[in-house]
Parts: sequence; C-alpha cells; structure tokens
Amino acid sequence: MKKSFAARVKRDFQRHKFKYLIFIPVLVYLILFCYKPMYGVIIAFQKFRPSLGIDGSPWVGLEQFARAFDDPYFWRALRNTFTISLLSLVFSFPVPVLLALLLNEVKVSWFKRTIQTLTYMPHFIATVVVCGMITVYCQTNGLFSQILVFFGGEPTNLLTHSKYFYPIYILSTIWQNVGWDSIIFLAALAGIDQEQYEAARIDGASRMQQMRYITFPGLVPTISMLLVLKLGKVLNVGYEKILLLYQPLTYDVADVISTYVYRKGLIDADYSFSTAVNLFNSAVNIVFLLVSNRISKKLGQSGLF
Repeated sequence: MKKSFAARVKRDFQRHKFKYLIFIPVLVYLILFCYKPMYGVIIAFQKFRPSLGIDGSPWVGLEQFARAFDDPYFWRALRNTFTISLLSLVFSFPVPVLLALLLNEVKVSWFKRTIQTLTYMPHFIATVVVCGMITVYCQTNGLFSQILVFFGGEPTNLLTHSKYFYPIYILSTIWQNVGWDSIIFLAALAGIDQEQYEAARIDGASRMQQMRYITFPGLVPTISMLLVLKLGKVLNVGYEKILLLYQPLTYDVADVISTYVYRKGLIDADYSFSTAVNLFNSAVNIVFLLVSNRISKKLGQSGLF
C-alpha cells in the first residue's frame, strides 16, 4: 500500500512538477510565518523571561489565564470586542449584499461601472490614511463636527466622546469595504441561471418578485458561507484602525482584545500574560467557527467542512 501511494505521488509530481514548484514558496511561507511561531504559544503557561528563553522560563500552568479573568480591564475589552463585532455584523455585513443586488438590476453599463469604481476605491486607501482623514474631519472645526453643529449640536472633537466612537467606526468601515466586499456577491449573482429569469418573466413575475424568488435565494449559499467565516473571527476586530482612533477618553468603549494584548505585551512587556489572552481569543474564535458551521449545515446551507 505504501509503495502504491509513493508511486502515485511520484507520478503526480512528474506530471505536475511545475505546479509543485510554484507551490514551494507558499509552503515555505506557511511553515516559517504560520506554523513555526506556534511553538511560542507555550509561554502562555510560563512566566516568560527573555533572558532565560522559552526552554529556561519557569512553568506556572494556568496562572496567566487566572490573572486575565481577574482583571476587570480584560472583561471590558472582551465586552467591547463582542459589541463592535456584533454591530459590524448587523450593519456592515448586509450592505455589500444590498449593493450587489442593486448593481445587478442596473442595466446601463457605464453607470454600473462608475458606481463599482467609486465604491471599490476606498478599499485601496491605507488604513493609516483613512484614520488620518477621520481624525481631521472629527476635529472641533472638522467637516463632521460642523455637520453636527448644523443640526443643532455643539462644536467638539468627536473622537473624544465615547458615544460617537461606534458610529464613526462602523460607518467608516462600511465606506471603506462595501465595494470590495460586494465583488463576491456579484460573482455569485453572475452564476445564477438566466433561464430562470426568462421563465419568471414569461409567467408575469415583476422585477421585485424575480429578485425575491430567484436572485436572493441564489445568494443564500454565499451569504451563509461568509457568515460562518465572519463568526469564526468574531473576536478579531481590526486593531490597527482602533489603535489609530482610540484614546484614553474612549477606552471604555474602544479598547478591544487586540489593543489590550498590544498594550500588555509590547508596552508593559508582559509577554506570557498577553500570549495567554491571545490564546483565549483564538480558542473562542474556533468555538464560534465550529458552532456556526454546524448550524449552517443543520439549516441545509453550505459549510466550510
């Protein structure tokens, strides 16, 4: 059996050797930057000291996890992470679907291409540039603050107020990603059999009925798959953007697991503690991924595995 397997591998390699050669750099990258660093996870169970190294640092078991669960700032970061993820899921996830459905109904090609280009462009702006624009617009004399004054508000720096942080974060995320995220839904719409639309028109179905009974059901498998992926990284809130926008005055709503780990690990140099928190974060994400995948398959939709 082993010889036959080895023979099949050898024959397949000879037949597709150039494909294997192309894959080698990807394999090396995965090993060096994705799998090899996993060895460092064991410092979550140690009192790590750089002078002693991983092999020489003393073991403390689950002490770092107990420290995290006793820290009120950890629970604040966990609450904020879930809140931002839930708000992003509720408000950000449906918008690309809606944009794809609307673009699919546009028959004027030049107008459709123009809208697609305008919505794609913000995705290619670097996060630091986007956050710089937001910071300028939210200053006391900035554009957004002046709009608030126009509607009867007081001139103020919006980023210094906790109540404005979530709207600013969610709306800017939608603006930045809606066009790019809609691409996959437009691709799914392109795969729907056009004969269904022809049959529906013959039966007298309106445009809205065609969208309801043909277009949207055709998107459901893609939506369920992406929803599973979203739930699988529910605690992975993009820390770059929050790190650039938040400040001590908004820590109560803006501090998330990623920024908490950043402060503890890189600023306070508490490497074992930050690794333990990040490991907990990964474990929760895996649980959400498995549960959401199971639910998706139970409901008759596609799953990741």
